[in-house]
Amino acid sequence: MRALPIAVTVLAAALALTSCDGGGSGSTGGSGKSGDTAGSSKKATAAACAIGDTGIQVGPANAATAAGDTGNIPVTLTNKGARCTLTGFPGLTVEGGGTSAAIEADKSAAPEPLTLAEGDTATFTITYVRGADGDAKTLAVKTLKIALPGADTTQSFPWSYGPLAGKGSASEPNASVTPFQHAGD
Repeated sequence: MRALPIAVTVLAAALALTSCDGGGSGSTGGSGKSGDTAGSSKKATAAACAIGDTGIQVGPANAATAAGDTGNIPVTLTNKGARCTLTGFPGLTVEGGGTSAAIEADKSAAPEPLTLAEGDTATFTITYVRGADGDAKTLAVKTLKIALPGADTTQSFPWSYGPLAGKGSASEPNASVTPFQHAGD
């Protein structure tokens, strides 16, 4: 006879637990749980980072000093806005002498989405080969333009690392860029 009161107690506890919604009073229709899951995933997804909401520092670099040498230029981004996500690679263009050329993504790298809270920093690195002054395959770069994924807006920075060697021509820079990585820790 004692089994009946225990079974009723267990059933009541189970019903009480399944009726808990945890998502507030905004749920309509269905079990509430599917609404909570959709709401949670929407909250967890951050918008793409906007270049206007980031502080960007180019360098200091390990600059290539002679033609044929390889140099590395670290670039640091600091999120000054709301929580946001960087996915993939930055868009980089170099310009000089009326020629504009894109810097390719490092094909050996596998980018992962990177979420930044306000004040968080991320980095990427530009690796390049210095060209010879006056060579037809060299681009005398004066400006570096940086765009974040999914946006056409750019910020321009002076290029002070010497001429950039081309792979086959000056419009095909011998340079690459890494994906975004968390800075610090």
